[in-house]
Amino acid sequence: MIRLRGVEKYFEQGITRSYVLRRVDLDIAEGEFVSIMGPSGAGKSTLLHVIGMHDMSWAGEYHFYEHAIHKLNKKDRSEVYKKYFGFVFQSYHLLDSLTVYENLDVPLGYRNIRKQERDAMVCDVLDRFNIVGKKDLFPSQLSGGQQQLVGIARAVIANPKVILADEPTGNLHTTQGEEIMERFKKLNEQGTTIIQVTHSERNATFGNRVIDIRDGWIEGK
Repeated sequence: MIRLRGVEKYFEQGITRSYVLRRVDLDIAEGEFVSIMGPSGAGKSTLLHVIGMHDMSWAGEYHFYEHAIHKLNKKDRSEVYKKYFGFVFQSYHLLDSLTVYENLDVPLGYRNIRKQERDAMVCDVLDRFNIVGKKDLFPSQLSGGQQQLVGIARAVIANPKVILADEPTGNLHTTQGEEIMERFKKLNEQGTTIIQVTHSERNATFGNRVIDIRDGWIEGK
């Protein structure tokens, strides 16, 4: 499903290069639940954003299904992302000018789903995440934990093939975090591929494989 070969990312500082990712070779099969772990600054989130096509300033090859991502232009990459991916951002990335309801509707609009069906899907996810009472509020009116819940709900609402999650429970209290990980596990059992970045050994136990990354190098596959 996902195949990275020789992926590298670096920043140039004068005549020197500071590498964030080094010669990353990685295969992730459809239906896996993978945890990317390692110390701060190791390259975990950078790798996740490469897989999620938010960062294209890297060298190497990236194949997703039959798509050679490294050869696609920005528009075509965006179409692949919208069709297949959901992303849980560590810093939420909710649209400040839209209500919770409208934020949840955004990814459905990318998929040309009829308005009536979209409304039903938004109402369903509001109910599942216990945020019905927040639907008319703006992100600035929510706590960090509430914004994170909305961000997770937005990532899963369109039933993506792949969910990418950057520290998905970092802003949630323990009970909420456990509920979210159980939800991810259930989605994975239903066939969704999940790739999470986490510092939590507990969260990693919900998956079936751990990838360790240190100083940009993958140590386990």
